[in-house]
Amino acid sequence: MELAYYSDYAVRLVNSEDPARGKDSLTSVEAVRDLFGAHASAARRATDADVTRLRSVRARLRAVFEAADTGDETLAVALLNSLLLEFPVSPQISGHDHRDEDGRPLWHLHLADHPSNATAGYAAIAAMGLAFHLTEYGVDRLGLCEAPPCRNAYLDTSTNRSRRYCSDRCATRANVAAYRARKRLAADRSVKTGLAADSAQSTSASGER
Repeated sequence: MELAYYSDYAVRLVNSEDPARGKDSLTSVEAVRDLFGAHASAARRATDADVTRLRSVRARLRAVFEAADTGDETLAVALLNSLLLEFPVSPQISGHDHRDEDGRPLWHLHLADHPSNATAGYAAIAAMGLAFHLTEYGVDRLGLCEAPPCRNAYLDTSTNRSRRYCSDRCATRANVAAYRARKRLAADRSVKTGLAADSAQSTSASGER
């Protein structure tokens, strides 16, 4: 499993909450386990206490994205470093069951499960994955959706660093809203132009009398 894959853990956790709409899907042990996805062994250690603990980690990860989104690279790195210090990773070389054409293991770096609790394991994976993405691609590749009221986190993997929305749905919604705003502005200008023309004609007619 490549380190780049782990960065999605941070995005997944941050986006379990929608502050603008007052929604939070991280409300049960089952929700905690769902966050782990294929990491079933770590998910089995989840307890009710992990709901509260993961919410705290979530707030700190969102702060990283918020700092990056405003261009404060130093703060984003400092916040992420604090998570890395508190939740250290345990890297291992793994081949799992994957082999090449000659039957040799396809070795890769894997982050081992944290032994203490589910939150510690998840936080270590999420922080390390996000750190890898940040150092490999740049702080400006961490963003928050620009389609109000959505503020979901995303990782920009576009070739020209142009991503602004968390999903195609939000991009479409934002484009439609922008189009409607332009139409309203054009209509307002047309009305004002018409009123100005009427006023000019009225003034001219008054002068002729």
